[in-house]
Amino acid sequence: MRVNSLTEENYLKALLALSVTSDEVSVNDLAKHLAIKMPTVTSMMKKLAAKRLVQYESYKPIKLTKKGRQEAAGIVRKHRLTEMFLVDKMGFGWEQVHDIAEQIEHIKSPAFFDKMDELLGFPTLDPHGSPIPDKTGKIEWKHYEKLSDCKPGDKVTLSAVLNSSSDFLKFLNSRDLKLGVNLKIDSIEPFDKTITISIGKRKEVLSNLVCEKLLVEKVT
Repeated sequence: MRVNSLTEENYLKALLALSVTSDEVSVNDLAKHLAIKMPTVTSMMKKLAAKRLVQYESYKPIKLTKKGRQEAAGIVRKHRLTEMFLVDKMGFGWEQVHDIAEQIEHIKSPAFFDKMDELLGFPTLDPHGSPIPDKTGKIEWKHYEKLSDCKPGDKVTLSAVLNSSSDFLKFLNSRDLKLGVNLKIDSIEPFDKTITISIGKRKEVLSNLVCEKLLVEKVT
């Protein structure tokens, strides 16, 4: 029995996203993430458990089964390939692609996304630096640090963002903060952890709220 509804796919994708940061995802966690009432989430978990896509028991953490994880990764793959295609081949800004990809990810044709993958040259990362699952559902997570965890004097490359909302990406655009840009941490304000960075000869002051959402790699 396969996933056959857009709603089910969205639940699986949400479960996969939550399981990246926690091995124990509750109905409450999922309800908050999706902004849906808990009884509705519970009903869907029972439905997905009947399809053997999740392991679900009352008052216990929800877990994706192997089959469920593959289904979820497949949806994420389609979403991130689409985002990459929209940016790389169609000229959209990285702040414009999420909502479009949300619609296209539910197309069922594997050939459509295989061709998209081929035209892109088989990318491993999407425009926001997130890994694109391969055709088997395997996800190669890269180890990054949050900019908020860096120290004065560190030199880093901006490699990914944890928030791909349009408003956040527009904010980064306004500061000319794009993936691949090199940054130097000049100073950190002890009181509120505000960070002053150098981008070439230009300086920017970023709040801790922003720095928590920027993933970087140390430049050696």
